[in-house]
Amino acid sequence: MNMTRNLKSVALAIAGVILLPSCASVGKANTRKNLSGVDPEYEVKAVEHGKASWYSIRTNYGTKTASGQRLSNHGATAAHKTLPMGTKVRVTNLSNGKSEVVTINDRGPYIRGRIIDLTIGAAERLGFRSRGITNVKVEVLKKISNES
Repeated sequence: MNMTRNLKSVALAIAGVILLPSCASVGKANTRKNLSGVDPEYEVKAVEHGKASWYSIRTNYGTKTASGQRLSNHGATAAHKTLPMGTKVRVTNLSNGKSEVVTINDRGPYIRGRIIDLTIGAAERLGFRSRGITNVKVEVLKKISNES
């Protein structure tokens, strides 16, 4: 009799462990991004098309960027020739549609025909690390003023 009660208790515990995660919500409950994938506090100010490449601490010969920030291989940062430091841009890999918002904190690229250099981590997330270069769309984002 006690053996049956113990088996029932174990069976109920296992069922609870199996069913409980299915009741949990998946993903973020409150996301701030709109349908275009941009934080609603930002709007697209300008668009560029061209080639993107990646760089890392090793290829940059150190960790210092033009803005004075430390370069992080996995950070969501990039180098651009003319955009002001701190500018947020959404970079979309045109070969697979993946995009990521990065912050400009360095100068470059210094190779003709390239418009942006992303960190190696951002290139990995966009799916072009192994290729080295890809065609991209760069959307310059502008913070929307809430003043009336």
